[in-house]
Amino acid sequence: MDLDLSAPHSLGTTIIGVTYDGGVVLGADSRTSTGMYVANRASDKITQLTDNVYICRSGSAADSQVISDYVRYFLHQHTIQLGQPSTVKVAANLVRLLSYQNKNMLQMGIIVGGWDKYEGGQIYSVPLGGTILKQPFAIGGSGSSYLYGFFDQAWKEGMSKDEAEKLVVKAVSLAIARDGASGGVVRTVIINADGTTRNFYSGDSLPLWHEELEPHNSLLDILSSSSPEPMST
Repeated sequence: MDLDLSAPHSLGTTIIGVTYDGGVVLGADSRTSTGMYVANRASDKITQLTDNVYICRSGSAADSQVISDYVRYFLHQHTIQLGQPSTVKVAANLVRLLSYQNKNMLQMGIIVGGWDKYEGGQIYSVPLGGTILKQPFAIGGSGSSYLYGFFDQAWKEGMSKDEAEKLVVKAVSLAIARDGASGGVVRTVIINADGTTRNFYSGDSLPLWHEELEPHNSLLDILSSSSPEPMST
């Protein structure tokens, strides 16, 4: 098989942000792919900007990491000048500004989520090109193609914290089942007036969907379980 190593890499992921009654829940898978290779199966795609604002990164890991570093630096200066934490809207607009000004060089989509005392929990989507959209929920990455109809049916206003997190974990696991570029574990971040909570869901704890195989420690486990009994003489 001939591989064109100079071909553009497929950049896949699944990222989700959901508002609930009192805060937001962010979620993401953990697979970082480089074309047909899995470069990192346990990466963390939910990045902290401030104590009350996080982002979910999709697309080029390098692009989204450097943008988050710039935004974190600017927000730190902003917080020192104002003497209080920055709002989610300010953080999202900084992401939007840098994304739009460099849109010809960046390949990334970002979901900004957080809580502040002025507007409560907020989700902003900043897709490829630097548009900004405030939404009750946002999904991104290659796995999002499989989730739009599911969210139309499953999302509702006024969800509790537990309902919102269960929805996010279920949605990411559905995307992992269908999208070859999404996989690994599920990480969530819950942000509200009480602070931030990080949760981790290992791959073998996620629900199995259509035609998914049970987890095995090794390929040999699969082969040995399906091999016929040896013939007796």
